[in-house]
Amino acid sequence: MWPNSGAVWGGETGMDDYALEARLVLRAGRVGTLATQSDGQPFAGLVTPATDPGGAVLMLLSDMSEHTRHLRDDGRCAVMVAGAPTEANPQTAPRLTVQGRAVITAEPEMRARWLAAHPYAAFYADFTDFNVWRMVPEAGHFIGGFARAFRLEAAQLAAAETVAPAAAEIMAHCNADHADVMALLAGGDDGWAMVAVDSDGCDLSNGDVSRRVAWPEPVDGANGVRAALIRLARAARL
Repeated sequence: MWPNSGAVWGGETGMDDYALEARLVLRAGRVGTLATQSDGQPFAGLVTPATDPGGAVLMLLSDMSEHTRHLRDDGRCAVMVAGAPTEANPQTAPRLTVQGRAVITAEPEMRARWLAAHPYAAFYADFTDFNVWRMVPEAGHFIGGFARAFRLEAAQLAAAETVAPAAAEIMAHCNADHADVMALLAGGDDGWAMVAVDSDGCDLSNGDVSRRVAWPEPVDGANGVRAALIRLARAARL
């Protein structure tokens, strides 16, 4: 677990797993920086990202914002997210910058995924001047700590989407029959529900905030989710 990062991670990684480590930082990111450009002039602004099942970055952007005007002219952009520093030095924070091309998506599933990470925004997410933008990472740069910097390719940042076909069924079952486990994984309070799930983890929400729970390792399908939940629940009860 990255301290205070908003992600609960059930396992440890070694140097060979830096791509997964980077993706988990992206999955847990709730605040990020979006870099765009206009007429060769760079521009950076705060955004609140989420990810879709395959690991693409989702952003809800107002049509009135400066970076939206830039993206309409040129969708090329970069997004940076960071965890919390492990020491007083802020540069000990794990951080990932991904590059790609952002486009508007009208898919209801993408809006639902973004809202799963940002439930507080439900009252304005459907305003007509807001759109969900989706950016598939084409490359990335991950810094996981001192002397741990890696360049990543698109394939390393992509996640398997084998959980997506069963996501609705998984969430319904967990929320109806295992509310106690959802509360346990969220920290012990009642009122938490699983609102998104993928091969890397799930998002839990109490209606106001969300928490990202990462699986001990990437899973394959509904059976993989079940095994991961059992493993995390047992660990949480120790």
